[in-house]
Amino acid sequence: MPDDYAEFREQPGDDPDDVLFNSLYGVRTIQLNRPKKYNALNGSMIRKIIPRLQEYQKSALASIIVIGGAGPKAFCAGGDVSHLANDIATNGEQGKLASKAYFGLEYKLDHLIATYPKPYVAYLDGITMGGGVGLSVHAPIRIATENTVFAMPETGIGFFPDVGGSFFLPRLEGQLGTYLALTSDTLKGVQALYAGVATHYIDSSVLSNLTARLGELVFKDYSDLRSRLLIIDRTIEEFNTGLPPKSPPHLAGNLRLAIDNCFQHDTMEAIVYALERERDAPRPTQINDWAAQTLSKLAEKSPTSLKVTLRQMRLGMKWDTNEAFRREYHIASKFMEHPDFVSGVSARLLHKPPTRPEWQPPTLDQVNNEQVESFFRIEEGEEGLDLLTRGMDYDRYPFEQDLGLPREEDVERMVRERTLLRDEVIEELVRAKDGKTGVREKVEEILARTCRVNRDKSVRWGKY
Repeated sequence: MPDDYAEFREQPGDDPDDVLFNSLYGVRTIQLNRPKKYNALNGSMIRKIIPRLQEYQKSALASIIVIGGAGPKAFCAGGDVSHLANDIATNGEQGKLASKAYFGLEYKLDHLIATYPKPYVAYLDGITMGGGVGLSVHAPIRIATENTVFAMPETGIGFFPDVGGSFFLPRLEGQLGTYLALTSDTLKGVQALYAGVATHYIDSSVLSNLTARLGELVFKDYSDLRSRLLIIDRTIEEFNTGLPPKSPPHLAGNLRLAIDNCFQHDTMEAIVYALERERDAPRPTQINDWAAQTLSKLAEKSPTSLKVTLRQMRLGMKWDTNEAFRREYHIASKFMEHPDFVSGVSARLLHKPPTRPEWQPPTLDQVNNEQVESFFRIEEGEEGLDLLTRGMDYDRYPFEQDLGLPREEDVERMVRERTLLRDEVIEELVRAKDGKTGVREKVEEILARTCRVNRDKSVRWGKY
């Protein structure tokens, strides 16, 4: 680890109470405490959280880390980008340097979470966007509630889905990650579970009781991280309150097929063309309307952000966690030099009421490949990001198979390798997950969308 921790020391103006830390037997809780600002993440908070996580990592008494947000509305609504854009607009080059330093600090924290050697549990109770996503999506256990509102809104402010979005989003099923990254569409409540953003869903009313129960857990000294996480997984199911009524997967069926069809392309022009064909095709009205609305959403985004983000999604699938955060630091630094960031944040977040930003350039066809590639080019001598942990990186989340809902690849493998009835597939996967909340609904949706029924009532992978 680096020897110099000066960047984590308290600075003048830091709020002493913007993060609260508490202990409950083996649990260490981290509570973001800026409810009036929707717990927006800033440098003061990061400078408190990093040293605490490092302290808990070394402590034999700290068994589980739980992070949540104060107040009824948000876990964390994002990074405090309004402050950064205002600093750039006011102080020019000094503001750009300060913003780059902030992103470097934020990504160090996110990477520390992604590679943390102890159980880390995130309560996505409320708005979870931008910087809040970085504090939660890399956790092995991510709990959604009826209050969860997840989104990555960066393309609408002249930025890109950072905080490890390069790693997390491309690994969602099908083209969901690319769709969420480009459109900033929201996932509410249990939809975050179905999409793979969350690993669990419970009612917010039982979170405090869950925290107390986690504090009672005692792990054997020789238990590895996976064993401990599986115990926590089973403990969360003790607080299962069931799914909310009438809440089947939303990004499903024909809509999911349309998303995969439109967002599979490697250029924004091809995606827009595919959406226009969906809008004008003689298909169910829902899909026509969705395509039209999606085109309208994309038309509001920064053209540069859209093209950079699409390229990021394609490259990110090949990056491990180390490279993802290092690359994002360079991309963020380039955006600090681009006019769309200040224009987007000022128009959308600072101006009351919000106005339409003046993007430069204003249209997709004016953003060429060289401009896009410049965001990914690391110049010789350019300063890199010195991460806090080494040797613990991976190219796929190591516990997703154990803790999340079944993925399409799991269902496909079972259907292709064996001759099973529809209900047999569902029941076997439900049993394999010990009756976990949401498994049945997720598997039913996958089978309905991807399989056909043979004459002998067995299911066959592929609709056509």
